[in-house]
Amino acid sequence: MEMETLQDLYVEELKDLWSAETQLLKALPRMAKAATHPQLKRAFMKHEKQTQQHVKRLERICKGLDVSPRGKKCVGMEGLIKEGKELISEKPAKDVLDAGLITAAQHVEHYEMAGYGTCRTWARVLGRPTDAQLLQTTLDEEQQTDLDLTALAEASINIEAADSSDDE
Repeated sequence: MEMETLQDLYVEELKDLWSAETQLLKALPRMAKAATHPQLKRAFMKHEKQTQQHVKRLERICKGLDVSPRGKKCVGMEGLIKEGKELISEKPAKDVLDAGLITAAQHVEHYEMAGYGTCRTWARVLGRPTDAQLLQTTLDEEQQTDLDLTALAEASINIEAADSSDDE
């Protein structure tokens, strides 16, 4: 697709986000399975359900633009997921793994927040207030997930990972 207008760029970024979210839907169950901390497992499962809604919102926006969300591969998300897989394959101590999984998840969240924030702003500029609201809703959920992961890390997981390092 030639990108000559802001709307063209907007559509490309929506497709990129859709690809990112669909890739994440495949990765979240693996992350939940790898996690050992019960609250972290629950956080990943909760975010999987939210991510299903994120995909539906993007599909709704694309339908309103009369475009398919398919046709683009988000290489950024592909790389972030690959990093998470590498962490899991290294088989670190369980508490260290959980801390690393939070880091991997927060990299994903920040990547998504950048994309959703940009698209929300472009939707406003392009006179698409319904799109902007849907994108803001997803952005709010991504931000809350990031905050929840931070709270979990600070309250227990990072402390447990540090304690396991002290045992060596």
